[in-house]
Amino acid sequence: MCAQSGSLTLPCMSTSSLRVTLISETFPPEINGVANTLGRLSEGLCLRGHQVELVRPRQAGDAPGVGGAGLLLCRGWPLPGYPGLQWGEVSMHKLLRRWRRERPDVLYIATEGPLGLSALRAARRLGIAVVSGFHTNFQQYSHLYGLGLLTRLLTHYLRWFHRRTHTTLVPSASQRVELERRGFERLTLMARGVDSQLFNPARRSQALREQWGLDENDIALLHVGRLAPEKNLGLLGQCLTALRQTYPQQRMRLIVVGDGPQRATLQQQLPDALFCGTQRGEALAEHYASGDIFLFPSLTETFGNVVLEALASGLGVVAFDEAAAAQHIRHGHSGALAMPGDTAAFIDATSWLLEDRETLRRVRLNARQHASRQGWPAIVEQFEMHLRAACQHSPEPAEARADQGLLVKPGSSAPRG
Repeated sequence: MCAQSGSLTLPCMSTSSLRVTLISETFPPEINGVANTLGRLSEGLCLRGHQVELVRPRQAGDAPGVGGAGLLLCRGWPLPGYPGLQWGEVSMHKLLRRWRRERPDVLYIATEGPLGLSALRAARRLGIAVVSGFHTNFQQYSHLYGLGLLTRLLTHYLRWFHRRTHTTLVPSASQRVELERRGFERLTLMARGVDSQLFNPARRSQALREQWGLDENDIALLHVGRLAPEKNLGLLGQCLTALRQTYPQQRMRLIVVGDGPQRATLQQQLPDALFCGTQRGEALAEHYASGDIFLFPSLTETFGNVVLEALASGLGVVAFDEAAAAQHIRHGHSGALAMPGDTAAFIDATSWLLEDRETLRRVRLNARQHASRQGWPAIVEQFEMHLRAACQHSPEPAEARADQGLLVKPGSSAPRG
């Protein structure tokens, strides 16, 4: 399934190629951080000469009969309370038949739902190495969707799941610390990259700003992301109100890019804001570059790809000091940070960026300079390294252990494994 878009430029590997299977409930063209990351990693592996197989649920845009040697589609079920996303479901026996016929060297399981669980069980049965990724804080989201009582049970399941893989890749240092506190083991940091050619200040469009009702001296406060309860989006309105009181002479407007279950509520709460819906590719990059300050109030991110995209686009980013923001923003130099959960500090950080034009200009230049060095090629190379390391420690197949048990003579001790 190695479709090459040409957006990554990577050297070919001289070592032997791998057969890698990616398992995920979401994948491009779906729009979210997990899909974006998996698309980049898949493309990067292909460009490095590896064979990539993808196992995912069917998507609405899939043509009838789509599939093949590098793509296995399965049934998808809507994720309760989260329209547009779905669980995947496939029988373990279907995976066993497929992988006995064409055995992968290593699996990368990005999501821990029924699809990921079936893949994990099949891999353990066949002795295939498995690397997992922790992409989404479902255990933190659960109470926001009326499932608070299940938070402890979900955390227990996720810990059980990831303990059965060679290593779990986490995107940020703060996420690793949080998971270690919850008893997760064998965690490895692997950050995210950004396409700094696509997300670039050069894409700034005065014509688009005029559509927003802004001239060059006005301030566009931008937010990009899924409009959902776990994103703490109520802070956008609080921040806008406070800024207008502090700088009554400064014309500014809130621009919201994205969609999700909270959009209608936000539009009622923020009647003066402009909601642009979902944007992709160059149109998305133009929206980023045409803003001035990027507001990112989320407290539940494992990483937050949009932070890097905003930095690469040359925006003054305001965020809480965790995940991608903690890794990539130096407070007062390339952005402004607030202690997690401190609403007043978040608003103060935004106000600081507007104190004078020179401050904002300097921060935006530093943001772009830092993000331009955070490309995907180095991340893909790290990913390949982790996959190869797992291959060197492939587990003994459960089927082999079962066969050994059948050969034990009556009265003797079974081999321990």
